[in-house]
Amino acid sequence: MLTALDGYLIALAAVAAYGAVLYGLYRQGRLGPDRALSLFGPALMMKTQRGNALLERLGRFRRFWTVASDLGLLLAGVAMVLILVVLAIDAILVARVPASSAPQVSEALGIPGINPIIPLGYGIVALVVGIVLHELMHGVIARSQRIGVKSVGVLWFVVPIGAFVEQDDDSMQKANRRARGRVAAAGVLANFALTALFFVLLSAVVSSSVVPNATGVGVGYVVPGFPASNASLSAGDIITSVNGTPVSTSNALFAALANTSANETIPLSFYSHSAGRVLTEAVTLTSARSYTHSPADAKRAFLGVSPSFLTPSQLKGELANPSGSRYGPVVGISYWVVLPLASLEPVQGSTTNFFHLSGPLAGLGTSGFWVLANLLFWLAWMNLLLGLSNALPLVPLDGGLLFRDFTGWVASRVKRGWDAAKIDRFSSRAVAVSSILVIFLIVWQFIAPRL
Repeated sequence: MLTALDGYLIALAAVAAYGAVLYGLYRQGRLGPDRALSLFGPALMMKTQRGNALLERLGRFRRFWTVASDLGLLLAGVAMVLILVVLAIDAILVARVPASSAPQVSEALGIPGINPIIPLGYGIVALVVGIVLHELMHGVIARSQRIGVKSVGVLWFVVPIGAFVEQDDDSMQKANRRARGRVAAAGVLANFALTALFFVLLSAVVSSSVVPNATGVGVGYVVPGFPASNASLSAGDIITSVNGTPVSTSNALFAALANTSANETIPLSFYSHSAGRVLTEAVTLTSARSYTHSPADAKRAFLGVSPSFLTPSQLKGELANPSGSRYGPVVGISYWVVLPLASLEPVQGSTTNFFHLSGPLAGLGTSGFWVLANLLFWLAWMNLLLGLSNALPLVPLDGGLLFRDFTGWVASRVKRGWDAAKIDRFSSRAVAVSSILVIFLIVWQFIAPRL
């Protein structure tokens, strides 16, 4: 059984071997900006021109791609403003967060295996798909705007991490700002389009196949040695009523328990996934003091369960149609985004016991079905993350290129006496300032709670 230390040692050895290969290629003269192998930061670019013909064929539908990329410009602009507003609000709120609850640096990196909420397997597949199609769209839009593409290829950092499309710098500079903006926004457009596509597929899969076993509150954890455990409840069961009162939300469960008292024996109904049916047991509640050790809890009844963040019905709804949430579309969509933070995505382990499958996809079996559903979720989630992050006005991201050209366009309208060189200097300084601001807002999330 590999330990965490073993994992770190293996990763370190892999990085060291990767570095040795790069050094060997450099010594042999096979690594350089004008060669088939070159570096983009620490990543190895393996270039080829074999994909150019595909880009030409796809890019010949110029009118369609022009309209689509104009939509991409609008989406990128809205995403840029939205994420900057979120970062600014977070910068204000994070000052109230205690140091013990401060976010870790790993949480700022959307890298599977490093970010604790992104599962390694699903995350790598989703990241590679998102990056490859992101870069492919850059190439297609570039050719539709008559901007040259020098090469396409695969990007490696120990393992393949994506793909790239290398535009011709001269033709990119000679193109007008609108054409350059269309190319820069193409990747953001691709990621948002993929988010919508994979979400629609996820919605269709979940809505047609997933059926909650009962209407009630899902049990996420059972405290050993307390009443729920003694009544044979386990994680994955669904509590349907407490003392004769039906419960369909966590608040309803807590309210029903609040109407009982310590040492009272009550009927508790729950769907048992092991029995495959609803059971009713007589449960003698204990004093919450025996768990919290607080004298103030001496008379408060304690069952000994931790309910899931969302009920089984709500979880299905958030996966299939978050905009239809009972709390409104904004809350529903936010719940969909934070499912990984609530340990409800990927749906696995005892959480799958909340449901049974129906329809043609039931033939996949529980394990196979949830692998498919989870993969679609992470394909949508990671593409949303890529689209939003690339819209940041930060060089060398797409948003940085867009912001530089936008400030240049504004300067050309306001300062009509400036020549092209002066406008270019101004826009370069503007994007440098925006990049510093974005980096500060991100870093501030980790510094402020610890001051």
